[in-house]
Amino acid sequence: MKQGKLFRWSVVVALAGFIFGFDTVVISGANQPIKELWHTSPLFHGFFIMSMALWGTVLGAIFGGIPTEILGRKTTLLWVGILFAVSAFGSAFATGPYIFSFFRFIGGVGIGVSSVVAPIYISEISTPVTRGRLGALYQFNIVFGILIAFLSNYFLQGVGGANDWRWMLGVLAVPSVIYTLLVLTVSESPRWLISKKNDLTKAKDVMKTIGVEDVEAEVRSIIESNRHETSGGHSLSFFSRKHTRIIGLAFMIAFFNQLSGINFILYYAPEILEKAGLAAKESLFNSIAIGGINLIFTFVGLYFIDRVGRKTLLVTGSLGYITSLSMVAWAFYGHTEPSFLMGFLLLFIAAHAVGQGAVIWVFISEIFPNKIRSAGQSFGASIHWVFAALITLITPVFLDKDDGIFKENPWPIFAFFAAMMAGQLIWVLTKMPETKGVSLEELEKQLSS
Repeated sequence: MKQGKLFRWSVVVALAGFIFGFDTVVISGANQPIKELWHTSPLFHGFFIMSMALWGTVLGAIFGGIPTEILGRKTTLLWVGILFAVSAFGSAFATGPYIFSFFRFIGGVGIGVSSVVAPIYISEISTPVTRGRLGALYQFNIVFGILIAFLSNYFLQGVGGANDWRWMLGVLAVPSVIYTLLVLTVSESPRWLISKKNDLTKAKDVMKTIGVEDVEAEVRSIIESNRHETSGGHSLSFFSRKHTRIIGLAFMIAFFNQLSGINFILYYAPEILEKAGLAAKESLFNSIAIGGINLIFTFVGLYFIDRVGRKTLLVTGSLGYITSLSMVAWAFYGHTEPSFLMGFLLLFIAAHAVGQGAVIWVFISEIFPNKIRSAGQSFGASIHWVFAALITLITPVFLDKDDGIFKENPWPIFAFFAAMMAGQLIWVLTKMPETKGVSLEELEKQLSS
């Protein structure tokens, strides 16, 4: 019963990932209609229409650790839901590109904050043996949201005529409101209650509710961890020498996540498939296949993350990345059949789902000490979203059918991503530690020694 409550709370909080995934990808269906409606330049379209949400995400990720630490995990999660709902309504009723961009920015802030607070909350209420798969529920919900966004775009095409895109964006208000109401049913993180509020009584009550076997020992371990993060009675700064290794780990995993090209492919999937020779309606349908493969192999990642570990999954994913991206580059370069390219795009999505997709949010949320976990998650998420925004911003410059540098054949883009993934493989094999099955407090001792 108590483990059931732990799972239910984890699922509720992870639903922020569903809205994250839906909101991130739903713009792919609105991309072309908005471009034709407002006739903006490729640079304006890339910076405002397509990537403004990502710049909001960057802001939310950079500063998301502040409310997470001061207001608490639960209150911050409530505000995330409110931001999502406001963004959905505002984007759907926008009357011009600037208003549209503003509300997309608001939604992006919600995504950025959610990528900080949701993984932290789940990691702090989980046990060492369940932390991987419960933490990966956030990623599962991201890819589930992506699939539903692709399906929603497909079935809403033609429903509202020229206003199809408004329906595509506005429907997100429904899960946003539901999620906000569900967050009211979860309790605050016991580690935050101890570290920030020194409320041992309430923290112990929460621990008993979620089935912690030895509550007193767990509390002592958390208090000792907090004491370990002080020097001469003062908390160590985030960028202290002691934290160099874990900061480097968070930076590199976030950096390589986006240099795989995952957001580039998800955002521009219909356009990429059209360049491969598929008709517009057919390319939108194949985007659904991308979302489906993403979901299926996320299940695979969920199953293995606490069994074989984070490092093994990233090695497997890296090999899949290198193979698939190299062959996609070759498919464009050699003008192969669209089905050949589509097959390797699906392999790329599978490799991402099993590797980086399953691992990144779990890994970043577990490597930082209790005292600086909010700042650490904020740092890792910020790196992730800065590179996501940069890639989305410059993509029209390379891909645009009229003015893009690689408008005829984008093979160099995929070759570049393949080279980056070779770099990721080297980093994982030589620098990345394994974290499965180790308590948060024990991980702190291992990574700071």
